[in-house]
Amino acid sequence: MSGQNLTIDPERLWNMLMDTAKFGGTPKGGIKRLTVSDEDKQVRDWFKAQCEALGCKVEVDSVGNMFATRPGKNAKALPIAMGSHLDTQPTGGKFDGVLGVLGALEALRTLHQAGYETNAPIMIANWTNEEGSRFAPAMLCSGVYAGVFTPDFAWSREDREGKKLGEELERIGYKGQAAPGSHKFQAMFELHIEQGPILEAEVKQVGIVTGVQGMRWYEVTVTGQEAHTGATPMLLRKNALLAASRMIDAIDKVGMDNLPGVASVGLIENRPNSRNVVPGEVFFTVDLRHPDEAVLDKMENAFRAALPPIAERTKVTFEEKCIWKSPAVKFAPELIDCVRFGADKAGYSTRDMASGAGHDAAYIARVAPTTMIFVPCEGGLSHNEAESTSLAECASGAQVLLNAVLEYDRRLG
Repeated sequence: MSGQNLTIDPERLWNMLMDTAKFGGTPKGGIKRLTVSDEDKQVRDWFKAQCEALGCKVEVDSVGNMFATRPGKNAKALPIAMGSHLDTQPTGGKFDGVLGVLGALEALRTLHQAGYETNAPIMIANWTNEEGSRFAPAMLCSGVYAGVFTPDFAWSREDREGKKLGEELERIGYKGQAAPGSHKFQAMFELHIEQGPILEAEVKQVGIVTGVQGMRWYEVTVTGQEAHTGATPMLLRKNALLAASRMIDAIDKVGMDNLPGVASVGLIENRPNSRNVVPGEVFFTVDLRHPDEAVLDKMENAFRAALPPIAERTKVTFEEKCIWKSPAVKFAPELIDCVRFGADKAGYSTRDMASGAGHDAAYIARVAPTTMIFVPCEGGLSHNEAESTSLAECASGAQVLLNAVLEYDRRLG
């Protein structure tokens, strides 16, 4: 059978998506499956068993990255990888990351069912802690794989309860022995929902992703003075929450002044968080993004310039630090061409686009040719329990993924 005539099973893929959504399923129909939680262990165990049933060898590195490999005709060739992540946000949807792993698993099942043997081995990667919601920064363990972070740095990351990633990996049995980066592959394709509204608005079925915009994360701690709300006059207060709110407003303006860039505050902790105490300390996070590194530098400068005057006016102090930088990424033209071929072969309408969100592919692009495939999501909504895409859209992404991998494999000769 010709590899280019292989067709994935949409219903089988959809059933996998719905079945695995039960691992950490929420009452509102989403998923809470934080990195290396008990729910993450459940889906990892399921994924491992499914891959082994297809004859794959499943290996885990020391930061929990999982690699399932199906042999090819040329045992000496490095694998062609597909992959994404199975962890979610605290109020995550069913498709973010998960589609990339399960779409790859469906592609592999299609090859297995047809008895089709590729030239190179085929690999599926499940990257640890892509979301960064439990352990910051995001894309942590694909970053370790790519040499951006050390394993020690990853193991030492703590969640808000003080639990360390390394200890939690050991607890759930997914701290492997292999050094990160030792499971080599020659290229990686990542399927993902768009997480934005462009494909839906333009009625395009597939996004051909040319790169990822630059991202920088910061943490700010504002320190004022706790005081009784009834006994402390307004003019004598050192209200950390008031100062933080004005800083957050200024950060929003940085984004508005540098469109299509974005500036966001997504996490805030107010202390002591009592109704009759003037807040004495506020911790918040800042997320700046732009496709152009020069403009991102400008945004960073504007953000930093905005904080001191606000602190002075509100009689508080603050500390700010950058905890993560991910430069803008351009994906590999030869892989992009294979995705374009795969979409054309399946008859899907396409649009070239850059990713507004960060993905494991952004770090993997530093060590191997990489690209991504996007499919629409309803209303562009993601990182939300209401995140939604259709059976047909999931199927189109998986079909293009399979087609693109087979075309890349064909070109290897």
